[in-house]
Amino acid sequence: MSSVPITKHGAELLKEELARLKSKDRPAVINAISEARAQGDLSENAEYDAAKERQSFIEGRIADLEGKLSAAQIIDPALLDADGRIVFGSTVRLEDMESGEEVTYQIVGVDEADLKDKKVSITSPIARALIGKSAGDVVEVQAPAGIREYEVLEVRYI
Repeated sequence: MSSVPITKHGAELLKEELARLKSKDRPAVINAISEARAQGDLSENAEYDAAKERQSFIEGRIADLEGKLSAAQIIDPALLDADGRIVFGSTVRLEDMESGEEVTYQIVGVDEADLKDKKVSITSPIARALIGKSAGDVVEVQAPAGIREYEVLEVRYI
């Protein structure tokens, strides 16, 4: 399995979720299954069916998180020295050349991307266009609405 880049913060969030699933959610669903079994006939027991379905989801998510963490290449953006170039983990301030609007994005792994939090996936069109560029460069991004041009105003590693 190839390594998948993830920021240090993103890896910490996945580890926290995994710990919560193992220490709280898994024991709670096991208890719920036990209580549902004590009620008798399982063939028409909705609580039992719901608890088993929840258990299946939790076990699947645990396996998914363990797989992602084992394949993760954890990158701490604060330790990067890319000579001002945009790389994975960079925080980039851009100006839309058409509207003059400024936006700031951090380039992160697929699992931690969240546009509301200004985090774009390394696989997104904007991130792919930005990789390797530096402050002062103009990049063209193929967006659903057409080609957009951005000027890179600042590159930070935070």
